[in-house]
Amino acid sequence: MKVIFNGNLLDHLQTPCDEQGWLPGEGIFETIKTVDSRPWVFARHMRRAVTSAPLAGATIPKEEDLRAGVERLLNDQKYDRGMLRLSFGNNGDWIAVHLAYSELVDSAKLVVHSQQIPAADSQVKRFPYNHRLSIVKAAQSMGFDEAIVLNENNKISEAAVSNLLLKINGQWVTPPLTDGALPGVVRALVLENCDVSVRSIDISVMHEIESAFLIGSLRIAQSIESIDSRPLVQSSDFQREIHAMALRTSVG
Repeated sequence: MKVIFNGNLLDHLQTPCDEQGWLPGEGIFETIKTVDSRPWVFARHMRRAVTSAPLAGATIPKEEDLRAGVERLLNDQKYDRGMLRLSFGNNGDWIAVHLAYSELVDSAKLVVHSQQIPAADSQVKRFPYNHRLSIVKAAQSMGFDEAIVLNENNKISEAAVSNLLLKINGQWVTPPLTDGALPGVVRALVLENCDVSVRSIDISVMHEIESAFLIGSLRIAQSIESIDSRPLVQSSDFQREIHAMALRTSVG
């Protein structure tokens, strides 16, 4: 596997990263969908990385060097559908990895995660990412696909690795950043382009959720089939609207 490490195209075995392209140590990362080896909403991801870097002690390289490296990688490692991950370490190292990605077409079964996660722990996409991936694995071990995360005040924050869109009393809403939601790129696009509002959602109204989506840069909008085995209504028209919006706003 070829990667860009500190601006150089190298085999991953020549770098400190593992077989999935994760750097050792700590830092921040961005995950970006690619279609025909073209990154979607690249500029927005970079703005978020630049904002997050000082909060996590990470270093972002010069934009022209980063863009040149990404272009070289995408020209070398081509996929019809791919996942571009950019990681920026606290020690100054950075890496770009491009991996094949399979679209998620089935609806997801969610469970409520048993442990609360403080809202302040969710504002930056940090690596190592094991703490979030372990939540997904725990859900999968029980026959679910993902998990809803609650903050220390029993407010819905997000899913383990995705933002949430929830339909309650006929209105589409998403949890606020102050309740622990990550400032997701697709979340921002949905708020700007679709009829969705921001609202704090207590666990006590979980049973009022009528329909829902997992949203994120790779899955865009994945329908949620059920929460804690309670079936939800499938909102196919709204899903198509979100996907069309994502395609329309993808360049850059």
